Amino acid sequence: MTDAWPDLAGRIDGKVHRLPVRVYYEDTDFSGVVYHANYLRYCERGRSDFLRLIGVSHSELHGGEDAAERRGFAVKDMEIGFIKPARIDDVLEVHTRFAGIGRARFHLGQDIYRGEEKLFGATLTAVVIDGTGRPQRLPGDMVAAFSEFLPSAD
Repeated sequence: MTDAWPDLAGRIDGKVHRLPVRVYYEDTDFSGVVYHANYLRYCERGRSDFLRLIGVSHSELHGGEDAAERRGFAVKDMEIGFIKPARIDDVLEVHTRFAGIGRARFHLGQDIYRGEEKLFGATLTAVVIDGTGRPQRLPGDMVAAFSEFLPSAD
């Protein structure tokens, strides 16, 4: 079914994932401005769809009967900046890019734009954890997938 909607998960443009998001009434407060926590939801969608497009599936990570076999991502740290408000009916674009990887964590930058206008920015560190909440090393195939999208060392 996803073949019928090729842009449902956004697209990768160079090393940046771009996800379009429309602001609905449910996303806003009484004044028609996007409620602050919804920017984090938009970013979560951007991260999930970027990972999906590069072959890292949340559903595959969650497999396994034993809690120690299950894997997932947890945001360890996040720094956010609200620049300008988004409003009802705006069409936004979430930009997600890798900033670095380590043995057990990876770093991302995310920005939300309305056209060329930047409205929101975030940097975050995420870790892989097992089903008991213990940090795990990034699997080799994940490191390889992420490495393709790291910034150039120019």
